[in-house]
Amino acid sequence: MYQKLTIVGNLGSDPELRYTPSGQAVCNFSVATNRRWTGSDGNPQEETCWFRVSTWGKLAEVCNQYLKKGRQVFVEGRMTVDRESGGPRVWQAQDGTWRASYEVTALEVKFLGGRDSGFEGGGGGSGAPASQGPGMTEDEIPF
Repeated sequence: MYQKLTIVGNLGSDPELRYTPSGQAVCNFSVATNRRWTGSDGNPQEETCWFRVSTWGKLAEVCNQYLKKGRQVFVEGRMTVDRESGGPRVWQAQDGTWRASYEVTALEVKFLGGRDSGFEGGGGGSGAPASQGPGMTEDEIPF
């Protein structure tokens, strides 16, 4: 069996880099995707979906070095499911509302946008062009 998840969105916070006891780098960051449409009543609607992304090894170090809050990214990887439920991680917030976290282990990260979007270095995390994801037009990017 095989699964692949593709996300194009904006970083919600600066990446956090840490190392496992064995010395393996792991970088975590959140990505928000937005969807806008016009409802049946004619009013504009908007939905934001948050993903918690983890990268490992050299990719983790590169992401930590070049990504900043607000930066646009193309992330490709696999969904990490809750071991108990097989779905997203679910918890109850302090205010009593139920929340869910969609967690992704990234296998590839491409930095989108130009120098004016906070990018200060060469190529994307996977060595791919930093302008846009493969086969995507500006109209298909959900923000």
